[in-house]
Amino acid sequence: MKFFSWFFCRIYLTCWTPNQCPPLFNGTTRLYYFPVSPYSQCVKIALNYKGLDEIECLPISLKDKPTWYVEKVYPVGKVPALEHNGKVKGESLDLLVYIDQEFGGPNMTPTEEDKKEAAAKLLKYRSTFVEAWLKAFSLHDATPALLEEILAPIFNHLENALRNYATEGPFILGKFSMVDIAYVPFIERAEISFSNANYDIMAGRPKLAKWIEAMNTIDAYTSTKLETIGAVYIWEAIVESR
Repeated sequence: MKFFSWFFCRIYLTCWTPNQCPPLFNGTTRLYYFPVSPYSQCVKIALNYKGLDEIECLPISLKDKPTWYVEKVYPVGKVPALEHNGKVKGESLDLLVYIDQEFGGPNMTPTEEDKKEAAAKLLKYRSTFVEAWLKAFSLHDATPALLEEILAPIFNHLENALRNYATEGPFILGKFSMVDIAYVPFIERAEISFSNANYDIMAGRPKLAKWIEAMNTIDAYTSTKLETIGAVYIWEAIVESR
C-alpha cells in the first residue's frame, strides 16, 4: 500500500502544476492550492460558501513546486496562498478570516460575543488537533487501542464543544461557521483512513456523528470532498515525506 501511495502520488502530482508562470499581480484574485491538502480544502470551502466563483484557483504541487511560485509569488513555498490586491497571504486559518472580512457573501464569523470567544479558542485548538491527527495518520498497522490513545483526547474535545450549542443546531457553534470549515477536512480524512484500521471516530460520540451528517448537507463542502480513497493515500505519502 505504501508503494501504491507514492506511485499514485507521483503520477497524480505531475498532472497539475503549470510549468509557465501566469500573469502575476495584474488585478486577478487567485488562490494557489493543492487539491488533496486539507488546508487548501478549508479555503476552497470558504470560497464556495461565499459564492466567490470569480476567484481563479491554480493548483500547485507540494512535491514539485515550480520555481516561479517560490521566487515570484510566495517565498514561503506553502499552499494555500491567496493573491489579492497586489499582495499574497497564506496560512489557511488566516485566509478564512481574511476572506470573510474582504469579500462579500454569507458571514462565516459568529456575531455573538460568547460564540466569538468560543470560535477563537477552537481555531487555536486546531493546531493541537492536527498534531495528534498527523501522528495517528502517519502510523502503519496501528491497533485500534493505539489510535484511541492518540485520538480520543482530540475527538472528545470536539464532542464536548458540540454539546455547548447543541440546542441551536448540529454545527460546532450551533450554526455553520468558519470553525466547521477549519475542522471538516481533517475529520473527513480521519473517517476514511482510520476506519481501515477498525477505529470508528464516531463511536461513543453522538454529537460528532450528527455534525458529520449535517456537514454532508453543505454543498460548499460536499463539492470539495475527496472523490476516492486514493486521494487519502496521496496525502499520506506527503505526510510521510515531511
